[in-house]
Amino acid sequence: MNIKDIHNVYFIGIGGIGMSALARYFKFIGKGVSGYDKTSTPLTQDLMDHGIQVHYEDNLDLISKEYRDPENTLIVYTPAVPSDHNEYNYFMNHGFQVKKRSEVLGMITKDSFCFAVAGTHGKTTVSSILAHILKETGTPLTAFLGGISEDFNSNFLLEGTEYSVVEADEFDRSFLRLSPNVACITSMDADHLDIYGNKEELEKSFHDFIARIKPGGKLFVCNGLPLEGITYGMEDDSDYCIVNLKIKEGVYEFDIRTPETTVKQVQFGKPGHHNLLNGLVAFAMAAQAGAPLRSLAEALATFKGVQRRFSYQIRTEKFVYIDDYAHHPTAIDAVYQAISEMHPGKKVLAVFQPHLFSRTRDFIEDFARSLSQFDGVLVLDIYPAREKPIEGVTSQWLLDKIEGDNKKLVDKDSLIAEIKYQNPEVLVTIGAGDIGLEVQKIKKELQ
Repeated sequence: MNIKDIHNVYFIGIGGIGMSALARYFKFIGKGVSGYDKTSTPLTQDLMDHGIQVHYEDNLDLISKEYRDPENTLIVYTPAVPSDHNEYNYFMNHGFQVKKRSEVLGMITKDSFCFAVAGTHGKTTVSSILAHILKETGTPLTAFLGGISEDFNSNFLLEGTEYSVVEADEFDRSFLRLSPNVACITSMDADHLDIYGNKEELEKSFHDFIARIKPGGKLFVCNGLPLEGITYGMEDDSDYCIVNLKIKEGVYEFDIRTPETTVKQVQFGKPGHHNLLNGLVAFAMAAQAGAPLRSLAEALATFKGVQRRFSYQIRTEKFVYIDDYAHHPTAIDAVYQAISEMHPGKKVLAVFQPHLFSRTRDFIEDFARSLSQFDGVLVLDIYPAREKPIEGVTSQWLLDKIEGDNKKLVDKDSLIAEIKYQNPEVLVTIGAGDIGLEVQKIKKELQ
């Protein structure tokens, strides 16, 4: 299928962060774009503000006539769409080209020099840093991001088509649709066991992804992973390595040792050692596009961040509020490390919304251990996303396993009152569900 021949693109699940970036792309290149999602969100509202039709009922009558022509309409769907979805089944049974988001992303990027960011954590931050520093050094690129970059105020960037930046998502083995020139793997922690069954199958899929790198391409891997590639790390024997790390006025300053030279006095403002590694691998990948290393380092210092990735909402001497997308125990540990380093000795209250019944069940002990590090924990009900409830898997079960006396199950209606009652010095909201929609309400009440 040639995208040039398609007049219209219809999205089932258009409000997803990756789907909406694709919708923006097709709108930008002049295609008719429309779609369905089950709920209205700031993302869908923004799409509508850009002239994209969106409806919120699974109803064929709400689809405009021009999108019902199989010859001229491409259908893109998210793997999260249920199999009994009426619109999905109509398109599947009436001769339409129906593609997963990952397939379409592979089609768009195959003729560009593609940077693909893989790993169970850090994909959105690395790809956002990479897009930012490539843009700042004049590289003509298109970027599809899994979060809203605070540098672009968007999850999509189009500055040219010679290079592309994409997230290589292991969920549903989506990243096996890509054929990158340069790739990285940040981590391979057990996750998505509802898809893979066990950690060994997950790791096998990463090896399959590596096999898709184009001949002559390069792979960057976080030092310590059981993979062959160009390594990156901190204060170790990595090929690209952060050395001489200091903190100056809340900002990291360090040197980057590369295989050829050392770039001195690099600055980076996003807290946490995980973010330092994210910045480092973005720097190493961007160097493959040929920009001067010093220019890349200067661009690294100006990176603002990504919404919901250790995002400061309030930052005063007396009170700090941070919001983060962390939804796996390893990611929660990284958030705790960053808070401890940047705000030592402060009383920290964590608000956690578990994401998926299966993930909560599979990592219940690790979640309890990670959350027990905080001075206090408020737990919301599990966000189901694409899943049906699993008997016995509840937030109360998780709460009972968390150590410490200051822990409580709360609902969204009583959340702000409970936060005020606890009066923490540092508040952090954590989770990948709809907890993100509560952030502005919390910020408004506590500011």
